[in-house]
Amino acid sequence: MSQPDVFDRALLRRRQARAARLGPEPFLLERAAEDLADRLATVKRRFDKAVDLGTPTDALSRALAGHPGIGTLFTAAPLPEGLAGRAPAVVADEEALPFGNGALDLVVSALSLQLVNDLPGTFAQVRRALRPDGLFLAAFIGGASLSELREAFTVAETETTGGLSPRVAPFADVRDLGGLLQRAGFALPVTDVDRVVVRYSSPFGLMSDLRRMGAGNVLLERRRTPLRRATLLRAAEVYAERFSDPDGRVRATFEIVWLSGWAPDESQQKPLRPGSAKMRLADALNTRELGPDTAGDQGTS
Repeated sequence: MSQPDVFDRALLRRRQARAARLGPEPFLLERAAEDLADRLATVKRRFDKAVDLGTPTDALSRALAGHPGIGTLFTAAPLPEGLAGRAPAVVADEEALPFGNGALDLVVSALSLQLVNDLPGTFAQVRRALRPDGLFLAAFIGGASLSELREAFTVAETETTGGLSPRVAPFADVRDLGGLLQRAGFALPVTDVDRVVVRYSSPFGLMSDLRRMGAGNVLLERRRTPLRRATLLRAAEVYAERFSDPDGRVRATFEIVWLSGWAPDESQQKPLRPGSAKMRLADALNTRELGPDTAGDQGTS
């Protein structure tokens, strides 16, 4: 049975289109794009056909421009507004990829796929679209992101309305993402986390940036009535009380989860079979190996 949807994808696209009109706030995406380019630079491989999947702006395309290991970099994103000046490009939903099996050598993505409802399905589609020994490298917003904002709204809504409404998305944990890579059939999966702390003059500065990132609340279970002014002001108070520095500025934590995996190929390294080691562990450690009859004798006279 399929899992219930979490995100309102139609609303997400409207929010992203609004962000494009307002002028997107690029700092987090540009950081991720530069880091991804640095990580890819350590891979000494040639990728003739690559796809930038879902990245909201041209930040990743610009970071990878002129990369010596990439032949042609295509862009696939759900909004035509985000594809302006990014040729070759195709309008495509991250949950329904238009690529044939084994058509690509590389798929990269920056801060987009965390808002996909069927993430296992998307991973499986990416895996099928890659040729053997093709690489998938992506950055996600992780589960610890915006923990301060989540706590502030929890307190504020409880006090002002007597109830709770989900306001910050339940982003995936690094361990969950690693498991999903394995389930999708990727070989040599690797995950790690980069935590970024940003400071603002007030919580309203953070909220403004989130709006310009297209990162407003798109949860299907969100409360459909407008946010009360009293709740908003109380959330800002709680935020300032609990998460401010001595100079009065407030902190916001963003967690960027990195993951990579390879389409399986016979040329890749494989774990040794049990019992195939050429040296005993006891010999390698220069110690005496205890048998079942001697293990219980340690420490006795």
